[in-house]
Amino acid sequence: MDLTIVVPLINEDESLPELCSWIESVVTQNNLSYEVILVDDGSTDNSWDFIEKKGKENPSFKGIKFQRNYGKSAALNEGFKAAQGDVVITMDADMQDSPDEIPELRRMIVEDGFDMVSGWKKKRYDNTFTKNIPSKLFNSAARASSGIQLHDFNCGLKSYKRKLVKSIEVYGEMHRYIPILAKWSGFRKIGEKVVEHRPRKYGVTKFGWQRFVNGFLDLATIMFLGKFGKRPMQFFGLLGTLFFMIGLFSSMYLIAAKFMTVDFSLTNRPSFYIALTTMIIGMQLFLTGFIAELVARNAPERNSYLIETKSGLQ
Repeated sequence: MDLTIVVPLINEDESLPELCSWIESVVTQNNLSYEVILVDDGSTDNSWDFIEKKGKENPSFKGIKFQRNYGKSAALNEGFKAAQGDVVITMDADMQDSPDEIPELRRMIVEDGFDMVSGWKKKRYDNTFTKNIPSKLFNSAARASSGIQLHDFNCGLKSYKRKLVKSIEVYGEMHRYIPILAKWSGFRKIGEKVVEHRPRKYGVTKFGWQRFVNGFLDLATIMFLGKFGKRPMQFFGLLGTLFFMIGLFSSMYLIAAKFMTVDFSLTNRPSFYIALTTMIIGMQLFLTGFIAELVARNAPERNSYLIETKSGLQ
C-alpha cells in the first residue's frame, strides 16, 4: 500500500464529509493505493455514525473508536499501530489542513529520502495571543533543547516512513514533539515543508489553556527520557553526589570551627541545618538514581534498539 492517512478527531461530524471527499479525490487523481484511518477520540456527536457509513461506501476508509476522550497522542499512537502504508501522513479533521499537500509530502519521503517531513504553517489564521505567540515560544524552546531546526513542531500535517511510526510510542501530550521522538529513535533526516493553513470553517478549537503547561512539562520529560532514560544514575547520581559533598564539606567546616572557637554554637547556626538538609537531599537523589537504574536494567525493552534489516547474513 502506497499511503496511510491517519486523522485523529473529536466531534467533527460537520467537517468529515467534506474532508473525506477531498482526500478521496486527491489520492484517486494521483493513482495511489491508500487507506484512511479515522480515529474517533470519544466523540459525542455523529462523527462515528459517519465513519461507519463511509467505511461501508469505501473500504479504504477505516475507523477506530475510543470509549472516551484519551487525547490526540493516544489517537495518533493507535493510528500508527494500524497503519499499513509505506508512507504515513497525519492531518487534523477540522479542515484547516489541506489534503492537496498529500502528494508532495509523500514525494519528499519516497523520492527525497526524508524519514519525516513536518508541515510549517507559515501564514496562520489563529488568534495571535492564544495560539500564535504560545506556539512560537514552544517551538523556540523545542529547537533550542533538541537541536532540530523546525519552525512548527506541532503542525498536524506531517508525513513519515512507516518504519518510523512503528518505532516510536506517542503518549501523554507527546504529539507536539514527534520530531524529537523520531530523532531519539535514530531517524535524523527530518525535513520541513511550508503548507497551507486554512481558516477554520467548522466547529471550535478542542485545545484549552492546559496545553501551555502540559507542553513545557512534556518537553522536559521527553528531553530527560531521551538522554537519561536508559542510564538514570548518570543524572540522579551526579546531582546526589554534588549535593552530598557540598553538605558534607559545609558540616566538616562548621564542626572544625566548633572545636577551634569556644563560644561557637552549632545548634544556633542555620548554616548547620542547611548543610544537614543538603546531605539528606543528596542521599535521596543518589538512592532515586539507584532505584531508577534497577528498574531500567530489569525493563524488558532495556536493550531495544532500531536495527536495519540486513540481507545475506549467516
